[in-house]
Amino acid sequence: MRFFQAIAPVAVLANVAIAHGNHDIQQEVKQRRDFLTTQRRTNLAHCADKLKARGVDKRNVARRAAGVEQARAKKNLKTKRTEDSVLATDHNKTSLGYTENTEVAALFADYNSCLLTPQVTQGPYYVADEYVRRNIGEDLEGVPIVMDFQVVDINTCEPMPNTYLEIWHANSTGVYSGVDVEGNGSGESDPGNLDKTWGRGIQETNADGVAQFESIVPGHYTGRAIHIHTVVHKNATLYSNSTLGAESVTSHIGQVFLDQDLISLVEATYPYNTNEQDLTLNADDTILATETETDGVDPFMEYVMLGDSIEDGVFAWVSFGVNATYTKVMDPVVYLTADGGVDNPNWDDADGRP
Repeated sequence: MRFFQAIAPVAVLANVAIAHGNHDIQQEVKQRRDFLTTQRRTNLAHCADKLKARGVDKRNVARRAAGVEQARAKKNLKTKRTEDSVLATDHNKTSLGYTENTEVAALFADYNSCLLTPQVTQGPYYVADEYVRRNIGEDLEGVPIVMDFQVVDINTCEPMPNTYLEIWHANSTGVYSGVDVEGNGSGESDPGNLDKTWGRGIQETNADGVAQFESIVPGHYTGRAIHIHTVVHKNATLYSNSTLGAESVTSHIGQVFLDQDLISLVEATYPYNTNEQDLTLNADDTILATETETDGVDPFMEYVMLGDSIEDGVFAWVSFGVNATYTKVMDPVVYLTADGGVDNPNWDDADGRP
């Protein structure tokens, strides 16, 4: 968070509204494919043996299993889900071989179950100088979710510790906090939204390259399948007020997705079922399609339901590879300051897509 006096916002809202309300999805797809022609495109399968030898896979099992139990205890769920109701990945992107009798811990044992190296455009909703914190749900209504992200360097096959992972996503009705743009959710201007921070946060990865967040499952908005944005920061500055400085470069800009069956369960609950925006299915999301063009790349989070009802919440996890030699300077549309959100007068929508 920057400590300077808020200046009069420069009118960048028109461009942002166009990027979302009249979004040219084919232009974003072209940008994505142009990027792939210049970057190493691989999954993390080549790292599996090294990570197993280092004991990373065993620690993944223990950490994720403990995370599920902690999340259940937090919601006072006294009994585990029965064996025939645990996660079965059926989004047809990977073949894991799990059956209805798979134990919960075994769900975490296959390190190759969900590996990806996504690099996509940052979108028009990136806000710089956000808070370093685990719980980004604040007072949002929705289905609780605990997310376990693991970051691995695809060049060395080593986890990336002491690295800042930032995520952001929409609320249950498809609205992003921190921006005041037409087309964000209801399509109406909301100046008060500029100062809100829910659905956004940053965590420093541990020795195994892991960062966890608590929030709600995002809702949908017109033109895109439900997704969560991810950014890996390098050389970032941690301020004394627990915000991260924007004067850093990134080695990863990506998006992760959720299984359609999970989305269907969530969307049937309140307040998701009050969302009047058009729902785009995973199968119809062209950006998602570009992420699955390489064999073994699967941009979906694995998940397990915490209770017998979707309202009890979800524990989700994903491991993804980062090309640490790739660098890009982020171009935020808004800076979070001590006086609230301030529009970036120099924001360039060259690759700003939702």
